[in-house]
Amino acid sequence: MAAAATTQLKFDRVSLKAPVGLNEILSDLSFAIEAGSFVGIVGPSGAGKTTLLRLINRLIEPSQGQIFWRGQRLSSLPVVPLRRQIGLVLQDSKLLGMSVEAALCYPRVLRGQSPAQAKQQILPWLDRLKIPQDWLSRTEVDLSMGQRQRVAIARALIAEPKLLLLDEPTSAQDIGYGEFLLTQLRQLAEQQRLTVVMVNHQLELTASVVTQVLHLQAGQLRANQPAAEVNWSTLRAEIVEAHQQADAEWGDD
Repeated sequence: MAAAATTQLKFDRVSLKAPVGLNEILSDLSFAIEAGSFVGIVGPSGAGKTTLLRLINRLIEPSQGQIFWRGQRLSSLPVVPLRRQIGLVLQDSKLLGMSVEAALCYPRVLRGQSPAQAKQQILPWLDRLKIPQDWLSRTEVDLSMGQRQRVAIARALIAEPKLLLLDEPTSAQDIGYGEFLLTQLRQLAEQQRLTVVMVNHQLELTASVVTQVLHLQAGQLRANQPAAEVNWSTLRAEIVEAHQQADAEWGDD
């Protein structure tokens, strides 16, 4: 029998003003995300998608409104323990000068495991995410952007978050690995109730895995729908049109 739906994350009329001026980057956002959901955030460039992820991870704070994490105000929770529950992988993640092995072991070492114990814990993730063991001695200067993405996502999963935030996780991957990665994440959502919230401009990949879609445009929530109800052709056309309008507004003519 399926587990009962549990609201894990809730936005209640959240807005974010630009640092300078009165313009709002995000405006009056209200939505809820259930545990074990795989949520796709879509929209044109500049819509506020990555900013939304940063709000959830408390890299920035809203100007108004409240965000709730498992029924508690996000702003009331200590940042360090919160980020152990809510992991964020940015598009161009860094390994902070560590080797791949040290970076992957780091979340376990922080929890008191020895490096040897931590290495045993990371080995299954190497297989699951197709990370070759000969990468372990490399540093980020030896890796491509796509390889760094792969390692950063593995590092986030090794930390065992309740919610994983991903900013364009397939942008630097070939289409085959992108499909493979998202399938693995969908399985984790289904089997372990990991909640995944993903910004992704590749709609064909997004459509294949997500259960919920948040469509942002100009900082506003244009739609919040179950994935099964989304007309993906219409959505693509709306995003393309928004891109064209933005190009026209910012053009030199």
